[in-house]
Amino acid sequence: MSTHPYFTEFDACRICPRKCGVNRNQGRRGTCGLDARLAVASIVRHRGEEPPVSGPNGIANVFFMHCNLQCAYCQNFQISSTTCSTDGFIFTVEQACDEIARLLDSGCGAVGFVSPSHYIPYVKVIVSEIRHRGYNVPFVYNTNAYDLVEQIRDLEEYIDVWLPDFKYAQTDLGRKLSRVPDYPQVALSALKEMYRQKGNTLIINEHGYAESGIIIRHLVLPGHIDNSLQVLDTIAWELSTGIHISLMSQYNPAFYQGEEISLKRPLNFHEYSEVVEKFHELGFYRGWIQDMDSFGHYNPDFEQEHPFETTK
Repeated sequence: MSTHPYFTEFDACRICPRKCGVNRNQGRRGTCGLDARLAVASIVRHRGEEPPVSGPNGIANVFFMHCNLQCAYCQNFQISSTTCSTDGFIFTVEQACDEIARLLDSGCGAVGFVSPSHYIPYVKVIVSEIRHRGYNVPFVYNTNAYDLVEQIRDLEEYIDVWLPDFKYAQTDLGRKLSRVPDYPQVALSALKEMYRQKGNTLIINEHGYAESGIIIRHLVLPGHIDNSLQVLDTIAWELSTGIHISLMSQYNPAFYQGEEISLKRPLNFHEYSEVVEKFHELGFYRGWIQDMDSFGHYNPDFEQEHPFETTK
C-alpha cells in the first residue's frame, strides 16, 4: 500500500457538489480550502453519537479538516473553517490506519468518517486498508449530505452505515447559513441514494453497533421551526416514515458567527416540542430526541488531544 496515493480525482477536483475544478494535486486549494494531502484534525474514540453508532465502547472517528459547507453555527469550527491551518495535521494513509487500528484494538467497534465529502478517495483507501489488516467492523459515513449522488453510489461497497444531516428544506436558508445555492435538492438526491442502498432497516450486530442502515440527523435551529417542519415533511413524503431520525436540540449560540438575533440564543422548549410533535404527527416512530440541556454537552475542543474525552 502506498502511503502517499495519487488520486486523479484531485487533478481537477469535482468530487463534491462545489465542482470547483481546482488541481489539488498541484498544491492548489479547492473551495474546501484543502490541497490533496490528507489533513486530519483528530482520530479519536467518540462516545457521543447515537447509541447504535457509538455502541458500548465508542466509535473510532476520523475528523477530516475543513468542510465543503461553511455553516455559520458549526460546533466544529476549529477544524471545519477553510481559514484554519493544517500545519501539524498532515497524515499519511499508513499513519491514519495505524491510529484507527490502535483504537479498534482498544475496544472501539466501528470506524466513522466525519465531514468526508472532500476526501472520498482517501475514505476508500482507508476502508480497504483496514479491511486488509483483518478488521471486520462497520464503517460510518458522517456527512452534511452535500454529496454527489454518483459519489454515494460509488461508496456503496465501502460504507455500512450512512449518517447524513438533512439541514435545510429551504434553499434560501442554506444559502444564508451554509453558503450553498442548492442544498435541499442536492442533499435530498444523496439521501435517496443512501435509502436505495439501505432502506428502513437498521441492523445491529452482536457487539451493539449498527452494521447496516441509515440514520438522518436534523439540528433544529432557533427561529427557523418552519424549516424543520418542512424537513420532516420532505423525509416523510420523499423517503419514508420508517427511517431512523435523530432530532437534535443541541444548537449552541456560542458557535454562531452572524447577526441574526434568533440564532444568538439557544433553542427553546416550545420550538423543539413543536418539531417533536410534527415528528409523531407524520408517523415517524424510529429515532432519538434530545434533552433541552443538550446544547451544553456537545462542545468539542479540538485544541485538546482528546476533544470529546477527558481520559483515553
